[in-house]
Amino acid sequence: MKSLVVDDTPYPAPTTPFTDAAGKPHTLAEFKGKAVIVNLWATWCGPCVQEMPTLATLTQQTAGQPVAIVPISLDDADNRANAQVFISKRPPLPFYNEPKFALPFALKPPAAGLPTTVLIDAAGNVRGRVSGGADWSGPDAHKVIEALENAH
Repeated sequence: MKSLVVDDTPYPAPTTPFTDAAGKPHTLAEFKGKAVIVNLWATWCGPCVQEMPTLATLTQQTAGQPVAIVPISLDDADNRANAQVFISKRPPLPFYNEPKFALPFALKPPAAGLPTTVLIDAAGNVRGRVSGGADWSGPDAHKVIEALENAH
């Protein structure tokens, strides 16, 4: 979590749509009421691939809590199937995809690289981000989630 940056001025989460494994559209607003960890990743990104098992562990550790771990693949249409297979091997992570890179550019400031993990509080406001790979399975991740749950 050494690259955690907390936003001085929280702002509403982007409304950019993304799709699930079945192609159904979603937005981050659907997760309002939960602390949300949005991970922007791609199969061609080495650090993304390395941190994904820690996000799967975090998802297991927070089961039943008002927390949503939302990994969003930025893989293009040609690589979507590969990304879906990759996520299917890391349960209980869900598969989401946004191949147009609109979501990273909807952030303030835009995401500079991958992976980028966006931290959203229960009110639906972006509170911070982690740029680059991180270990999401340890106590620091739980402190981040607790802070998001208690943010006002």
